[in-house]
Amino acid sequence: MKKDPPAQGPVSSALHLPCLATALIIMLVGTLYPAIMTDRLGHPDHRMACLLLYAMSAGFVRGLGFIPSHLLWRWTFSGWACLLALTGAAVLRLGS
Repeated sequence: MKKDPPAQGPVSSALHLPCLATALIIMLVGTLYPAIMTDRLGHPDHRMACLLLYAMSAGFVRGLGFIPSHLLWRWTFSGWACLLALTGAAVLRLGS
């Protein structure tokens, strides 16, 4: 079984407060105001929900300090991925 190469350089696994705050805000807003994930007609907007829930997931993973060792998973659950998904959700909301 092939092992992944060790991470390059020191990686801090402490809490990342901006990502954690983003994830908590998405969780609270999605719970208290689920209409944020609907379109203008009130139908579920699956693209919006997918982007917001992905941003929340990446925010929790990185925000709580977990940094995967494999490069693909590290990028998938990074703060930049959280920001990219959140930006995509904002563009989708403003475009509709």
